[in-house]
Amino acid sequence: MASSRLTVPHHVAIVMDGNGRWASQRFLPRIAGHKQGVDSLNRCVRACLERGIGVLTVFAFSSENWNRPPEEVSGLMELLALSLSREVPSLNAQGVRIHFVGARQRLSEKVQAGLAQAELSTAGNQRLIFNVCFNYGGRWDIAQAAHKLASRGEAITELSLDRAMAMAHVPDPDLLIRTGGELRLSNFLLWQAAYSELHFSSKLWPEFDDAALDEAIAFFNTRERRFGQTSAQVSGHDKNQDARVV
Repeated sequence: MASSRLTVPHHVAIVMDGNGRWASQRFLPRIAGHKQGVDSLNRCVRACLERGIGVLTVFAFSSENWNRPPEEVSGLMELLALSLSREVPSLNAQGVRIHFVGARQRLSEKVQAGLAQAELSTAGNQRLIFNVCFNYGGRWDIAQAAHKLASRGEAITELSLDRAMAMAHVPDPDLLIRTGGELRLSNFLLWQAAYSELHFSSKLWPEFDDAALDEAIAFFNTRERRFGQTSAQVSGHDKNQDARVV
């Protein structure tokens, strides 16, 4: 478990990358890597609970992932349905509240019903908010928020857009982790990650463990969170500090 002397980020977001490469390295089908990735996600949820992290958001299936081979997409949909039936009771017992974030129109009625039931059954839990971004894209999120405001005749401002985002129920991520060695956001939380600290791990997602999470938290503790202010303002040493944040 992470040292109690470290500041634990309230909201951690993760791009879970590397399932396919993990499987390929072992001469296994890609879906085997995704199944292993579910086990890694279960470990990560437990680790977040143990460390007192309040919100965990993961990128499970992007709006661009529909372009993958049909058999892989089909396998991912089946894995989602299976995971809902197997994992939700355990998550519920641990006090985890589940939110599925993303467009649902292209999902089967069975899967849509499973998502709704998982959210309903865990709605009263408060230990950890667990956002699963499925069929999600950062550009889609901004566009849907703007469309929502326009349809209501509301002015489009930073504040109104923020409130119309699909993740408006939680504060923005403090720490965004990407596994698999890639150094990009890949259309994940483009609006919400404006001030997130970014940590890139070389570990493939199935290999991401408690120690890797602690490494990310330790990295977070090396960062100075200024939000447009100066270092002196943040530390409270600037006698002439301006209260405005730019």
